[in-house]
Amino acid sequence: MDTELFLDVLMDTVKDTLTLIPFLFVTYVAMEAIEHSAEGRAERIIRRAGVAGPAVGGLFGAIPQCGFSAMAATLYAGRIITAGTLVAVILSTSDELIPVFVAHGSHVGELVWIIVAKVIIGMVVGFAADAVLRALHRTGDGHPHIRELCQRAHCHCGDMDAVENPAGHDISAHADTVAPAHSHEHAHEHAHEHTHGSRWWHILRSALVHTVQVTVFIAVITFAFGLVIETAGHDVIASVLDAQPMVATMLSALVGLVPNCAASVLIAELYLEGTLGVGPMLAGLLVSGGMGLLVLFRTNYDLRQNVIVAAFIYVVGVICGLVATLFI
Repeated sequence: MDTELFLDVLMDTVKDTLTLIPFLFVTYVAMEAIEHSAEGRAERIIRRAGVAGPAVGGLFGAIPQCGFSAMAATLYAGRIITAGTLVAVILSTSDELIPVFVAHGSHVGELVWIIVAKVIIGMVVGFAADAVLRALHRTGDGHPHIRELCQRAHCHCGDMDAVENPAGHDISAHADTVAPAHSHEHAHEHAHEHTHGSRWWHILRSALVHTVQVTVFIAVITFAFGLVIETAGHDVIASVLDAQPMVATMLSALVGLVPNCAASVLIAELYLEGTLGVGPMLAGLLVSGGMGLLVLFRTNYDLRQNVIVAAFIYVVGVICGLVATLFI
């Protein structure tokens, strides 16, 4: 294998992976904070946000960062967001679309309609998916499952309670037995600061463990896919996609499933070069959700569920691409 090609893929892998780390870490910190907050209040907020989730997810997905789909996959694995919200984020994720179009000096209007189409499709499909799941009573128990996610990752999140109060004693009561009455308030404040600090230390530690585990997994898979794409060559892939509209649409959507930011770059460039038509381009970019599906398979324990989500997104992309071919 060409050493230069190997190093180029390695550098691209490092770059793509490093850009995801802040998104993953912030997501895990937020999830851990929710887990250790007042459960009743957190659940009420989650339930209220759940109905409008696909709309919010669709809008966030339009931001040119593949990290949002990774965040959505992680939140779904912890059952913080609905399946419809996850689907909306992945379908609307712009990934590297905007930088590629800007770099090619393309018309702003063309870029805008593609992004708007992806957002609208993501929202509509997300709301529809949630409605169907509710009708079939397949929405789960309605509670976050962050603790189960932590246990599967072996990050020892459950040690929190033992660290905060290892013997199950009342800290303030114990302070009364060892300190004068006039120092009770000071002792109580000190205990509160200690437990507060311990709580945040374990939240950050657990989030860091999750982030490292997922980052390593993403780096390995991204590097492998990068080698395949670079070895096959841009011209070979272009010739395969330069076929009948239906075949090209299905193949473009398959390329979009590749869990790599390079997939959206490739599809956008082929479209701008005239190799791909509007339909195949839209199909590929709808399915191309950055690292979202990769993180989903890494963090969500239900393999069958993950396959269904991936297949559903692929089918939606192909259908929308074929419709676009007929009417645009």
